[in-house]
Amino acid sequence: MSNPPLARDLFDLPPDLLWVMHCAEGPVPRAAIEAGRRMLDLEAHPWDSDFTRDVVGLPDRVRRGAARLLDGDAADVSLTQSTSSGLSMIAHAFPFQPGDEVVAPLGEFPANAWPWKSLQARGVAFREVPLWQGHQAGAAAWESAPVRAEDRPEDRLEAALGPATRVLTVSWVRFQDGLALDLARLAEMCAGRGVFLVVDGIQGAGTGTPDLRGVSAFVTGGHKGLLGPAGQGFLWTAPGFRERLVPAGSWLSVEDFSRWARPGTDLDRQWLPDGRRLEPGNYNLLGAAVLGESLAILGQAGMARIAAHVRALQGLLIAGLRDLPAWPGEADRLEPLWASGRLGPILSLHKGSKDPAFLFDRLADGTRRSIHASVREGYLRIALHGWHDAADVDRLLEWLA
Repeated sequence: MSNPPLARDLFDLPPDLLWVMHCAEGPVPRAAIEAGRRMLDLEAHPWDSDFTRDVVGLPDRVRRGAARLLDGDAADVSLTQSTSSGLSMIAHAFPFQPGDEVVAPLGEFPANAWPWKSLQARGVAFREVPLWQGHQAGAAAWESAPVRAEDRPEDRLEAALGPATRVLTVSWVRFQDGLALDLARLAEMCAGRGVFLVVDGIQGAGTGTPDLRGVSAFVTGGHKGLLGPAGQGFLWTAPGFRERLVPAGSWLSVEDFSRWARPGTDLDRQWLPDGRRLEPGNYNLLGAAVLGESLAILGQAGMARIAAHVRALQGLLIAGLRDLPAWPGEADRLEPLWASGRLGPILSLHKGSKDPAFLFDRLADGTRRSIHASVREGYLRIALHGWHDAADVDRLLEWLA
């Protein structure tokens, strides 16, 4: 294989540590940590700070970096605290009417459920749709059948859309089973029905580029594949959809907010038309400094190169699973999903008929070997990124055996 697109020494990773859980939290590069320290130094010495350079310039850098990774326009990017805050912003800014509904796949991460469920007080329903035969969630999640290549989750979502559906909200990459949904297919079917497509992108951002054609909104936190800090994320919105949303009401979201020659108490102003229109208030400059540097590092490496590298490593890992009796049938299940591009950066191994304790025993054994993975709802999750290599795959296979 070619050299990893992200050098391991970009991070403060101990030599014997194998971190394959950026699906929970990604390591922050050393250079990004230093950018945060520089911002903290400015906080300690505010007389050295500059409003245009720091308060305006840093957020602009994050918007540009986000747009580069999304292959989009910086004018369509809003800064958010997290995935949850971005989704909540959309849910409460959209002009829902009593009797409207939001449709979502069954088993979304709670960040993409509770903002919509909170609308029930306004008469808006939240309806979940199983994506394949035997798909379960909630209290029965551990007994869910795993996804297979022959399943057609997009068809099930299309069949679920009705005359009351205003929003379809999905995860680009599902957090437990690692399935990547076909955003282009979903966008096409939503457009034909007057439904807006909102995407929770946190499990794919940083390891691939989403197809945003026809998508209404894409939101992500920065602390997973984007290798940034918790508490700083971003939201991308299509201009036509953004115009429908009620602004949060921030003084930073109106024209001339930074032109001090105009009295701040002059409220005869228009809302900005770009992504700043939706931002809730003063910026997390520390988070922006760190995430901005991480986005620059990812942008330099290139999303296409990182995506191809992760995919190649997954292919090696799936091939090696065929020789491991502890995971019967998983190579046969995962290989066609991988070959058809239906997997995000998370390779999720299903427990099969085993008790959940089996997964936690594997997890504990991995920790003893300095291999850090994660378990969610019946799956052992292995999340690969741009700094991993073939030797890491060999080590994973030795552990999984």
